[in-house]
Order: sequence, then C-alpha cells, then structure tokens
Amino acid sequence: MIPFTPEFVERGYDNRAACPDHPQWFAEYARRSAAVLSRVTVRRDLRYGRGAKETLDLFLPRDSARGTFVFLHGGYWRALDKADFAFVAAPFVERGIAVANVNYDLCPDVTVAAIVAECERAVAWIAREGARHGADPRRVVVGGHSAGGHLAAMMYCSDWRALGFASAPLHAGVTLSGVHDLTPLPLFSYNGDLKLNEASARALSPAFRPVTTVAPLLIAVGGAETAEFVRQARLLWELWPAHRPAGATSPLIVAGKHHFSVVADYADPDSELTRATLALF
Repeated sequence: MIPFTPEFVERGYDNRAACPDHPQWFAEYARRSAAVLSRVTVRRDLRYGRGAKETLDLFLPRDSARGTFVFLHGGYWRALDKADFAFVAAPFVERGIAVANVNYDLCPDVTVAAIVAECERAVAWIAREGARHGADPRRVVVGGHSAGGHLAAMMYCSDWRALGFASAPLHAGVTLSGVHDLTPLPLFSYNGDLKLNEASARALSPAFRPVTTVAPLLIAVGGAETAEFVRQARLLWELWPAHRPAGATSPLIVAGKHHFSVVADYADPDSELTRATLALF
C-alpha cells in the first residue's frame, strides 16, 4: 500500500506549484538554448529509433571528443523537448566533450516503460553509431533532470546483454532532481497521463530494481526543492552505495536552488553541478 495521501503527493511533486517563478525559468532556458544553438556545432535531429520523437541533437567540440554526455530532459515524462535544454551543452563542448541531447515520445501517447526503452536505444545508438557522427562512445556519461534523472538511473538497471552488449556501455551517470521511487505517483494529478498503478510504479522505480552496471552515479538535487525530491535523492544514495563517485560523502545538495533553477546551473561552467559532472569523465 502506498503510504501517502493525494494531498501530500500533490504538495511534494507538483513543482510548478512549488515554484511560482517557473515561467521565468522556462523563458531563461529558451534564451540560453537559442544562444548555444547559434554558436556551437550541432547535428540536429539524428534518428536513433523509429518513434516519432526518437531523435537527438549532437553537439560537438572543435577537436575530437574525449567523451559524450547523453542528456535526458525532464517534464514528468509528459512535456518539454530537447530544444528547451540545448544550453546544457555549452560547458561540455568547451571542454572537449560531445553532448547528445535526447528527445523521446511523451505520455500519454506512450507509457513510461516505453520511454525507458527509447532511452536505452538512444544510449545504444551513441555506443554503436556515435563515433561516425563525432561522438566518443568510449566514455559515455548518461544524465538527466527530473523525469530525465529517473530515466538516467533506469539505464543502470537495463538488461544490456539482451540489448547486445557484453556490459553496460556507461562510464558514469548523473541523476539531477530525479524520481527514483515512483510509488507515490499513482496518487498524483499527472497520473491521468502517466497511467501508473502500484505495480507498474514499483516496477519502474530504479530504487527497487537490480543494478546492472558498476559505473559511478552522481546524485544531485536542489537544496530548495520540495522535501520529497530531497528524499528521493537521499533514498538512492542510501540504496546504491557501491555507485557513489570517488570522494563523495553525500548526495550533491545544490544550496538555494529549486527544481527549475538547479538545472540552469549547467549553463555555468564553474557551477558545482557542472564541475561535479565534468569530473565523471
């Protein structure tokens, strides 16, 4: 039985209600992303699968890439687009790292399980095909924000052998503001689109799945996020001790940042979040 009330879940997971300034942040994402798209080499809408939105934008450094950051956007599996997060690429390409900014189909057109499978195909495509497009498949770091954080963590639970790999094609990962235990979400108002029940929510929770990779995972969250999002970060930190990055003694709690401002730290090459992610390479 899910030990939460609908009212508690709504307060803990409705980030737009918790952050009244979210429209300004969406506008800031768009401004920063337009600036990056105008000055960084990018191969847009490369197809990694057959789904309507199974495409990615590949941002490339001037010289040969020394790694690839696969970024999975947020939006509760039901909103937003890779184009909203092009700004993430800039600090990485400036340091010689390619960035694959991934789109995926959205609920309710597809299920959350189908989105997980699409993200697996995106990672597999980078590992198999990325080199001929300028990416570096030797050091693939998969990361994401919010729903994208969940999806990044789920890549640690994938059956990579069934997908044709001897081992997981991951060097490291990042889950930023991720939802790692989905069992509260059947009580959330957005579940009209997600269509989760208690069984499917548990099956799609990385917190309750076996891990199939030995790669380190950076777990991060904004210090001003709701208590539930901070709990979600601490939960995976406690459950996956073998995947803590070298030297890390706790999840990365980004002081003063809420759910929509924390991801914008990726636009700052000197932010704690950017530096911690770059260290994974």
